Amino acid sequence: MLNNRRGARFSTLRTKTCPRGHRFWISAWWPVATGVAIIVLESTEWFGANRTSGPLRWLFQAIFGPVSNENWDVIHHYLRKSGHFLGYGALGLAWLRAWWMSLPRYRFLFDAELALVGTALVAACDEWHQTYLHNRSGSGWDVLLDCCGALAMQWAFYMYVRLFRPTLLHDRD
Repeated sequence: MLNNRRGARFSTLRTKTCPRGHRFWISAWWPVATGVAIIVLESTEWFGANRTSGPLRWLFQAIFGPVSNENWDVIHHYLRKSGHFLGYGALGLAWLRAWWMSLPRYRFLFDAELALVGTALVAACDEWHQTYLHNRSGSGWDVLLDCCGALAMQWAFYMYVRLFRPTLLHDRD
């Protein structure tokens, strides 16, 4: 059983056999709660495209130099979509970690499926909420993009563990 000094143990004999206290559940689920809280914050009128364009353009131009208005519209669109992909990818990993810790006797694929369902539910609720804001809109395509981000991050994590820490997966089978 591997003990990761920098974080929680993912699958150990202790988590499989000992009762778990409130500290365990907080450590398992606080990243999910934090991720959902960030999405709730970003799902407001304050983070609509009309409000993020100025600060993002300033940052982009500080790094890469001046950009025309036409080019900026395209760049801004892709920056926001990349944010969806990466943000929900991180949330998908938080869900995966929480399920991995909470259900140590289950296989990775089951935990990954639960993580994807959690991510999809948050994404769908986020898009539904945005339909009620005057400067935002909800899109099923954004939910799909969010789920693709979660799947990509989960796949990358699986490949990392499979290549560099295979005993983590072996201990779960």
